[in-house]
Amino acid sequence: MLRVVFDTNILFSATGWRGSPYQCLTFPRQGKFTLILCHEILIEYHEKLQTKLGMTPVQATRAVAEILLCTTLIDIKNELRVVKDDPGDDKVIECAVAGDQHLISLKEFQGISIIRASEFLTLVTANSE
Repeated sequence: MLRVVFDTNILFSATGWRGSPYQCLTFPRQGKFTLILCHEILIEYHEKLQTKLGMTPVQATRAVAEILLCTTLIDIKNELRVVKDDPGDDKVIECAVAGDQHLISLKEFQGISIIRASEFLTLVTANSE
Protein backbone atom coordinates (compact mmCIF):
# COMPACT_ATOMS: atom_id res chain seq x y z
CA MET A 1 0.00 0.00 0.00
CA LEU A 2 1.19 3.53 -0.81
CA ARG A 3 2.65 5.36 2.20
CA VAL A 4 2.46 9.16 2.29
CA VAL A 5 3.67 11.94 4.60
CA PHE A 6 1.82 15.26 4.54
CA ASP A 7 3.47 18.36 5.92
CA THR A 8 1.77 20.68 8.40
CA ASN A 9 0.57 23.02 5.65
CA ILE A 10 -1.38 20.23 3.93
CA LEU A 11 -3.02 19.20 7.22
CA PHE A 12 -3.77 22.83 8.10
CA SER A 13 -5.24 23.66 4.69
CA ALA A 14 -7.28 20.46 4.72
CA THR A 15 -8.81 21.57 8.01
CA GLY A 16 -9.64 25.13 7.00
CA TRP A 17 -10.61 24.82 3.34
CA ARG A 18 -11.95 22.30 0.79
CA GLY A 19 -9.25 22.47 -1.90
CA SER A 20 -6.58 19.99 -3.00
CA PRO A 21 -5.19 19.39 0.52
CA TYR A 22 -8.67 18.47 1.77
CA GLN A 23 -9.08 16.07 -1.15
CA CYS A 24 -5.66 14.56 -0.41
CA LEU A 25 -6.73 13.79 3.14
CA THR A 26 -9.83 11.92 1.95
CA PHE A 27 -7.66 9.06 0.65
CA PRO A 28 -6.22 7.90 4.00
CA ARG A 29 -9.64 8.40 5.56
CA GLN A 30 -11.01 5.96 2.97
CA GLY A 31 -8.15 3.54 3.60
CA LYS A 32 -6.69 4.00 0.10
CA PHE A 33 -3.17 4.60 1.41
CA THR A 34 -1.29 4.86 4.68
CA LEU A 35 -0.69 8.33 6.11
CA ILE A 36 2.56 8.49 8.11
CA LEU A 37 3.07 11.31 10.61
CA CYS A 38 5.34 12.04 13.55
CA HIS A 39 4.67 13.79 16.85
CA GLU A 40 6.59 16.87 15.70
CA ILE A 41 4.31 17.43 12.71
CA LEU A 42 1.21 16.98 14.85
CA ILE A 43 2.49 19.41 17.50
CA GLU A 44 3.14 22.04 14.82
CA TYR A 45 -0.33 21.38 13.33
CA HIS A 46 -1.96 21.74 16.77
CA GLU A 47 -0.17 25.06 17.36
CA LYS A 48 -1.01 26.41 13.90
CA LEU A 49 -4.71 25.61 14.34
CA GLN A 50 -4.74 27.82 17.41
CA THR A 51 -2.57 30.68 16.16
CA LYS A 52 -3.79 30.87 12.56
CA LEU A 53 -7.39 29.61 12.75
CA GLY A 54 -8.14 30.77 16.28
CA MET A 55 -9.16 27.35 17.55
CA THR A 56 -9.24 26.73 21.27
CA PRO A 57 -6.80 24.10 22.60
CA VAL A 58 -9.73 21.67 22.90
CA GLN A 59 -10.84 22.26 19.29
CA ALA A 60 -7.27 21.85 18.04
CA THR A 61 -6.89 18.64 20.04
CA ARG A 62 -10.09 17.28 18.45
CA ALA A 63 -8.77 18.11 14.97
CA VAL A 64 -5.50 16.29 15.75
CA ALA A 65 -7.46 13.31 17.13
CA GLU A 66 -9.45 13.14 13.88
CA ILE A 67 -6.24 13.05 11.84
CA LEU A 68 -4.87 10.33 14.10
CA LEU A 69 -7.80 8.07 13.18
CA CYS A 70 -6.28 7.55 9.73
CA THR A 71 -2.58 7.86 10.61
CA THR A 72 0.33 5.61 11.44
CA LEU A 73 2.33 7.54 14.03
CA ILE A 74 6.10 7.10 14.06
CA ASP A 75 9.00 8.42 16.12
CA ILE A 76 11.83 10.39 14.54
CA LYS A 77 15.23 11.27 15.99
CA ASN A 78 15.38 14.86 14.67
CA GLU A 79 18.80 14.19 13.16
CA LEU A 80 18.39 15.04 9.47
CA ARG A 81 19.55 18.44 8.25
CA VAL A 82 18.39 18.61 4.63
CA VAL A 83 16.24 21.71 4.04
CA LYS A 84 18.67 24.60 4.26
CA ASP A 85 16.04 27.28 3.47
CA ASP A 86 13.71 26.10 6.26
CA PRO A 87 15.23 23.66 8.77
CA GLY A 88 11.81 23.29 10.40
CA ASP A 89 10.84 21.19 7.36
CA ASP A 90 13.51 18.59 8.14
CA LYS A 91 11.01 16.74 10.33
CA VAL A 92 8.84 16.03 7.27
CA ILE A 93 11.75 14.50 5.36
CA GLU A 94 12.84 12.54 8.41
CA CYS A 95 9.29 11.31 8.92
CA ALA A 96 9.20 10.09 5.31
CA VAL A 97 12.61 8.41 5.65
CA ALA A 98 11.68 6.77 8.95
CA GLY A 99 8.36 5.59 7.53
CA ASP A 100 10.21 4.25 4.61
CA GLN A 101 7.85 25.94 -1.00
CA HIS A 102 11.15 24.60 0.69
CA LEU A 103 10.50 20.92 0.42
CA ILE A 104 9.06 21.19 -3.08
CA SER A 105 12.36 22.63 -4.31
CA LEU A 106 14.13 19.41 -3.27
CA LYS A 107 11.88 17.36 -5.62
CA GLU A 108 13.29 14.10 -4.20
CA PHE A 109 15.31 12.79 -1.27
CA GLN A 110 16.64 9.22 -1.09
CA GLY A 111 14.05 8.05 -3.61
CA ILE A 112 11.15 9.82 -1.84
CA SER A 113 9.20 12.15 -4.14
CA ILE A 114 8.26 15.57 -2.81
CA ILE A 115 5.24 16.98 -4.65
CA ARG A 116 2.42 19.49 -4.26
CA ALA A 117 -1.09 18.47 -3.19
CA SER A 118 -2.45 19.01 -6.71
CA GLU A 119 0.30 16.82 -8.22
CA PHE A 120 -0.44 14.16 -5.63
CA LEU A 121 -4.13 14.16 -6.54
CA THR A 122 -3.29 13.78 -10.22
CA LEU A 123 -0.94 10.89 -9.45
CA VAL A 124 -3.40 9.08 -7.18
CA THR A 125 -6.32 9.60 -9.54
CA ALA A 126 -4.32 8.32 -12.54
CA ASN A 127 -3.25 5.22 -10.63
CA SER A 128 -6.76 4.38 -9.47
CA GLU A 129 -8.32 4.38 -12.94
